[in-house]
Amino acid sequence: MRTMSMRLSMRRGAVAAGMMALLALAGCGGSSSSYGGGSAAASSSSPAAAANAVLKTADTGLGKVVVDAKGRTVYVFDKDAAGSGSSACSGPCLDKWPPVQAAAGKPTVSGVTGELGTIKRDDGTMQLTLAGMPLYVFAGDGKAGDVTGQGVGGVWWAVGPDGTKITTMPGASSAASSAASSSAQPSGTGY
Repeated sequence: MRTMSMRLSMRRGAVAAGMMALLALAGCGGSSSSYGGGSAAASSSSPAAAANAVLKTADTGLGKVVVDAKGRTVYVFDKDAAGSGSSACSGPCLDKWPPVQAAAGKPTVSGVTGELGTIKRDDGTMQLTLAGMPLYVFAGDGKAGDVTGQGVGGVWWAVGPDGTKITTMPGASSAASSAASSSAQPSGTGY
């Protein structure tokens, strides 16, 4: 009887130790995580899933760009460093460039092929990243599909489905838009 009780106790201890190890592993990963965008699990081709996607793609004056769940164009900031796990946009910058927030769990994407991840912001909220770059929307974009944040300050850029920044301007040739952008946009911080 005593041997059976000891075996049962040892078995319970092993199960508890295994569960604790799993919990510890689940809590690891630091302040940024990666979801490996483009996988079948991360993206969905069903219309319902695409409508509810956290990130998806849309056609704009810049071509196909990444947009948030509300259809707002998503941007990257040149002052951020890919893979750094942090954002260079803080304080007044956030008034014009709110971060694309990450909800708990793995985000749903549609048409986005770049590697999706998250970073933890200074205020404790989670921000989505694409190809290692933190993602933002522009407060000046009035409706879905607007790209008025494109090229602001020469440091804010819409993002392609694979996570590359788009540096062309809407409705103009690249050379003409670069000249227009540099003369029309304020210099300095870009916010």
